[in-house]
Amino acid sequence: MYAIVDIETTGGHANANGITEIGICLHDGKEVVKRYQTLVNPGRDIPVYIRALTGISNEMVATAPTFKQVAQEIYELLQDKIFVAHNVNFDYSFVRHHLSLAGFNLNSNKLCTVRLSRKILPGLPSYSLGKLCNHLDIPNYDRHRAGGDAEATAMLFSLLMQEDKEGHIEKALKQRSREQVLPANLPKSNIERLPYTPGVYYFHDAHDRVIYVGKAVNIKKRVCSHFTGNNTGYQRQEFMRNIHRISFQECGTELMAFVLENIEIKRLWPQYNRSQKGPEFGYGLYTFEDQRGYMRLAVDKRRKHSTPVYSCGSMFEGRTLLMRLIDQFGLCPKLCFIQKNSHVCTGPNAALCACEGHEEPNDYNAKVANALHELKHALPTFALRDEGRLPDEHSCILIEEGKFYGMGYISHYFEVNNMEQLKAHLKPYPGNDYIRNMVLAHAEKHPHKKVMFVPELATA
Repeated sequence: MYAIVDIETTGGHANANGITEIGICLHDGKEVVKRYQTLVNPGRDIPVYIRALTGISNEMVATAPTFKQVAQEIYELLQDKIFVAHNVNFDYSFVRHHLSLAGFNLNSNKLCTVRLSRKILPGLPSYSLGKLCNHLDIPNYDRHRAGGDAEATAMLFSLLMQEDKEGHIEKALKQRSREQVLPANLPKSNIERLPYTPGVYYFHDAHDRVIYVGKAVNIKKRVCSHFTGNNTGYQRQEFMRNIHRISFQECGTELMAFVLENIEIKRLWPQYNRSQKGPEFGYGLYTFEDQRGYMRLAVDKRRKHSTPVYSCGSMFEGRTLLMRLIDQFGLCPKLCFIQKNSHVCTGPNAALCACEGHEEPNDYNAKVANALHELKHALPTFALRDEGRLPDEHSCILIEEGKFYGMGYISHYFEVNNMEQLKAHLKPYPGNDYIRNMVLAHAEKHPHKKVMFVPELATA
């Protein structure tokens, strides 16, 4: 037995909105055998645009029963039935949520007439209920009302059962099918072709814009996890409605997937990604020439479009580095903004310090240049060689002078011993501190994967 359901609501997600009307048609597989319809007092104001769409006003529901008052009757109609609706996850999420608030646990198999229509009646210009009814000459005398839409959906369902020559309804109901949990507009074929490998996946909307980017150790398993559960929040409901297509890029390793995800989020700026979209500027070591001609070093917050000579994760890390350079190269703590008071300079050459004009700019600047040169060459240059996507290839990530250069795939037989030859096989990508720190941490944890380059080879 099928329960064909339509509801009208005060908004688009269940946990913050109420039901204003519900219509149920019980269908025995051939025809409707019982009908139920009632207005419901949602306990809140009905927004004006919904009043205009449905014709249901606050006055109409003022004397209607609350959902809790009709919950038992609705539960008895729906239990042990297959829950059918046009965009079933929307109606089911509302009904299940409000039944649970009334103390009833609904757990039904579901069928979506949007998904079934796309399979059984392919090639139509639109699969909205109104346009399907117009195209198929299905009458709907009470559009955007629960009873009228439930009746029209029941007639559509009868037609789908007659036209289902390939058994799509039966396949959708099989326990392992899980088709009923998929977004209404997402073809199941998109899920079927996903690989069980590490990589990055993309959710596209109706205009093929990327609205979400994710990474996974197992692409298929991770994508399917998005569609499990019964989260009734606004963002999830909108997210599910907007997914029309899935694409993906396979990666050789989990690390490659993590890096590529960060790159793609910053390139595409997808609507539903929140993490990794914020600034990751951290702190940096900067150099500039003051009015007297002295080169100054300073640690400051990184700003957009700024290029520090060294990036650091915190002010403490930057100051520690700067104090080491002061001691090692005889720099002035005042000119490096480490000593900010007006007391006598505490530097290693306080008696002849540049801050008092006892050292010529050219002489002091040469020491700063030596410090920066040493710092640059102390930064690691190495490749991370790891598993590839195929048995005869390896993945490779290149860090050059402490900065992420790029990544790609090389032959299993490729000798990683020349920087320029390696770069020809890799794709350069924009880097940031998040990627750099992630790769450095991985290299520290797995030193056997590192291929080091000494400065002479790195510049050859």
